[in-house]
Amino acid sequence: MTDQAVDTDGVRLSEDVAEESRFLGRDRELKDLRADIERAGLDTLSGRKAPRARVLLIAGRPGSGRTALAEELAARVADGYPDGVLRARLSEPDGTRVPVSRLARELLTELDRPTPPGAGEDDLTEALRTALADRKVLLLLDDAADAEQVDALLPDTPHCLAVVVAEGPLTGIADVRPCTLGGLDTKSAMELLSRHTGSVRITVDPRAAEQLVEVCQAQPAALTLAGGWLAARPQAAVADLAKHVHAEDDEGTPLSRVFRLAYASLPSTAARMLRLLSLAPAGLVDPHTASALAGCSVHGARTALDDFVALGVLRAVDSPLPEYEVPGCLHAFLRRLATTHDRPAELQLARARMLERTVRLLQSCRAVTETDSPQAREKLLTLPRALRFPTPRAAAEWLSVRRPALLAAARLAVADGELDTLARRLMSQLVRAMVAHFGTQAAAPDLYGIHRLVLDVAERRELPREKAAALLNLADLDARTGRTAEALVRYRAALDAGREADDPYATARAMESVGGAHLELGDYDRAADWFGRALAQRLARAERADAARVYGRLATAHTYAGRYGEALRGWRAAAAGYRRTGDVAAHARALSELARVQEYAGRPEESLRTCQEAVDWARRAEDDRLQAALHLRLADTLDRLGDHTAAGLQRSTADRMLREDPAEACEIRSASSED
Repeated sequence: MTDQAVDTDGVRLSEDVAEESRFLGRDRELKDLRADIERAGLDTLSGRKAPRARVLLIAGRPGSGRTALAEELAARVADGYPDGVLRARLSEPDGTRVPVSRLARELLTELDRPTPPGAGEDDLTEALRTALADRKVLLLLDDAADAEQVDALLPDTPHCLAVVVAEGPLTGIADVRPCTLGGLDTKSAMELLSRHTGSVRITVDPRAAEQLVEVCQAQPAALTLAGGWLAARPQAAVADLAKHVHAEDDEGTPLSRVFRLAYASLPSTAARMLRLLSLAPAGLVDPHTASALAGCSVHGARTALDDFVALGVLRAVDSPLPEYEVPGCLHAFLRRLATTHDRPAELQLARARMLERTVRLLQSCRAVTETDSPQAREKLLTLPRALRFPTPRAAAEWLSVRRPALLAAARLAVADGELDTLARRLMSQLVRAMVAHFGTQAAAPDLYGIHRLVLDVAERRELPREKAAALLNLADLDARTGRTAEALVRYRAALDAGREADDPYATARAMESVGGAHLELGDYDRAADWFGRALAQRLARAERADAARVYGRLATAHTYAGRYGEALRGWRAAAAGYRRTGDVAAHARALSELARVQEYAGRPEESLRTCQEAVDWARRAEDDRLQAALHLRLADTLDRLGDHTAAGLQRSTADRMLREDPAEACEIRSASSED
């Protein structure tokens, strides 16, 4: 899901050659597709306004150039869609269907629209349709698995266009006429070959070149592999390759026959690396991934990857970092070869090496941000030079570019089921790296998915402590996005898991969070009950700072319930607790809340004295915004007491402080940020 073409099977398999940026052939198909855009649909013919985007379907087998044709069409009509082109790949390299929720979230991210963590498929697709309602965009949906996927992503506006790439028809979407691809025309196929071999080798024996095109059935991917094979053998004649391909047994497609020849020509070490690339998450490979899979140096892996690109069995991705993609049309071949030639234990070891390398890179990615930590700097120096990032900016760029592969690695590691220890380490380091570079709020949608994976592993391995942590994290994200009822269910489950693990931290945290959820839902009696349970545990463990916070939350529940006497006792206990722990700012805020409740209870004189004390503590804490808010509260209290002159002075002081600090004075809240 990027602004770059996801071309796994088209003519443009190698971007290192400048000439190959030009599209070859398919003039008739392009003409028909462009005409189809302007064609009146069934709704128009019946006199109704078209309710949805027009859908163009390009159908063909992997290797037929279907993605390249879609990209070329998008480039030629892009001027008619001023809001840009959005791309999504609807299947994984191994053919697995990508969930619609993930696709919608990625497209919303491309549109810079918020994607609440944990939102369901219906909510996300509705948000996507809303975001596209007033836009004129072109959607390029590559490798669609079924019509339901496509239908869920279609905008409800006729001003958008969806170009869909699939292997067959999309039964279920009305008014779609597929453009079915065969081979290239002979002239274009010959030119594709000459781009790899040079024109001389084609012109000296045009008949042999035509025979090669014929045995490849003019399929772009097969011709690209044939051209790469010839380019690697300057002395070989085109006729020799045509004979070799023809001599292959008739089983399989032309692409599979040419691929077998290309693979058989590789040295054993290169052949092993190539087939192990089928294990790369999301089909995305960088030198570190290849190095870990094959057990070789990073430099050696980079050289081998570039050789694979020249041979046509790998595609270089247009990226700020060295990154490559396994063509989708070759992925199944490589997976079968790996299963046939490598023992299961060897494949498992290769996966483990890859995950271990990823974990260490994520550790380095996070540690480079801890510039003030001597321990972090010392830990960085113990890492090999190839695993270090020169600057935090370079680490953030790596994390951003590799994000799809890293998330896919986590999903695959959990699905594998045999490497759960490595999977847990990977997810832990991925969460820390994302928080360090992107922040919790920006990374929340990805973090939600990772925490769900952690929960899957914890339940499978019966790890109650990790289950409690995952449930707490998921519930926190649910609560922040307004799904309080769902959060409450998860907090209760986390409490049960914490008790099972005999984890006092998780248990107390869950109790407090259950109380916070009840408070948010307006059930103040249950909230007070749960805060009381959490407080008892904090006091029993002499956790003074936490106990002070819970006293404040308990007082808040009593305040909302109108039990001001109990609320006053709670805020006095909270203020005393913060004072004992030396938290000056929290002490000032507790006093300000105490003053609020005193006013609610009809004790304005006491409220005035407490508020003045809170101002003194806020001044010691150097919290200007809190001071300004307190001066405004003092003004309101003085007005109620009839001292309008003093009230005016308090407001003047608050106005002056707010002018010096342009940030608006915040309302003083009693609820903690920790749920």
